[in-house]
Amino acid sequence: MDTLHLYGTHLHSRLLLGSAGYPSPSVLAEAIVASATQVVTVGLKRTLAGDGDNGFLQGVLQTLRAQGARLLPNTAGCRSAREAVQLARMARELYDTRWIKLEVVGDEYTLQPDPWQLLEAATILIAEGFQVFPYCTDDLVSCQRLLDAGCEVLMPWGAPIGSGQGLLNPWALRTLRERLPDTVLIVDAGIGAPSHAAAAMELGFDAVLLNSAVAHASDPALMAQAFGQVVAGARAGYRAGIMAPQAMAVASTPVTGRPFLIG
Repeated sequence: MDTLHLYGTHLHSRLLLGSAGYPSPSVLAEAIVASATQVVTVGLKRTLAGDGDNGFLQGVLQTLRAQGARLLPNTAGCRSAREAVQLARMARELYDTRWIKLEVVGDEYTLQPDPWQLLEAATILIAEGFQVFPYCTDDLVSCQRLLDAGCEVLMPWGAPIGSGQGLLNPWALRTLRERLPDTVLIVDAGIGAPSHAAAAMELGFDAVLLNSAVAHASDPALMAQAFGQVVAGARAGYRAGIMAPQAMAVASTPVTGRPFLIG
């Protein structure tokens, strides 16, 4: 089987789903089931905010258990390595997992990851036994430094979080895939339509992670199903070998050596 390997865990689904912004917990549960995802992210800051999560997390966990899926806590909202490390430690205690999606934002307008704070946090967490999924930019050198720190998975952005713009820099993403052939690469953020996810998978990326495109759809469950099917189909197409584009027309039916009439 063509499985996705994440820190020794083997998964058949290559769609990772976020859990924020849904109209209700029941709609989220329907989307999780329809997508057939095996990994769902949850922001710890969200579940700790205000008077609690009002049963949100318990509902997510119940759906995940029924589907055989895993929780991936994230440090969304953190602005420094210190803050992200503290939140990751809390997530490990609360959720009993070493997995952590590491986010350290450096710019309020674009929500672009801070490469220096991200690397510092990743280095500390890996030394403490965490299995880090860093949300990073598509910069090759920054990605290489994260690998040097011990990350086995990289999650470069396709576009700013929640923007729905798709893959703004296919060249950079293609370069990552070519230069890091043995690294698990997951496009994270900016995916707005199933076609965007297909483009990422056809570049050879191992998976995609998205949230807003499903949560903000008119029918989240149907959109989640569409993404699940498209990701699986595009992955199969990539493995099958996509034909190279041609500058000129190439007849699909050869005519050389065939008789033809003139006049």
